[in-house]
Amino acid sequence: MLGKPTVLITVASIYAATPAFAQSPAIQLNSDVELAQEILTEEGAQTQFVEPAKVVPGDKLRFTISYRNVGSDLVEDFVVTNPMPSAVMLAAEGAAEHEVSVDGGDSWGALADMMVTDAVSGEPRAAIAADVTHVRWLLAKVQPGEFGQVQYFAIVR
Repeated sequence: MLGKPTVLITVASIYAATPAFAQSPAIQLNSDVELAQEILTEEGAQTQFVEPAKVVPGDKLRFTISYRNVGSDLVEDFVVTNPMPSAVMLAAEGAAEHEVSVDGGDSWGALADMMVTDAVSGEPRAAIAADVTHVRWLLAKVQPGEFGQVQYFAIVR
C-alpha cells in the first residue's frame, strides 16, 4: 500500500534563508532556529524546543534573533528585519509582538491590517499568514553592551 510521500525540508535551507539584518553596524545579530516538540510529563503535555535534524510540513519552528550593541554609543530607533524563509509561513503565536510585510518590505503593519491582491481573482483581500514576506521589530533604544532577543514562530509549508 502506498502512503502519502513525506516531504523533508533540509534544515540548512531554512537557516540559509533567515539572514536577519539591522541598520546599525554597532549591533551584532545572531539567528537560531528550533523545532517545537510536544512531550508528556507528569504535569501534562509541554512544548520543548530542540535543534532540528529534519523538519516536515506542519512542524512548528521558533526563530530567535539575538542582538547586542557592541559599540560604545547608544543606538536609537533600532530595527531588526528578517525575511520570511519561503519554506515556512508565519504562525499566529506571538504575531502581535512584531510588524509584518506582505510586499517584500515596502510597507509594514499588523497582519490584520494588511491587504494583498488575490492571485486568482485579481481582487484585494485580507492578507493571511502565508502572505507574509518579512517580519520586523522596532526597539526605541539599545544601550552600549545591552543585549536581548526577538522571536517569531513559523509553520513548515
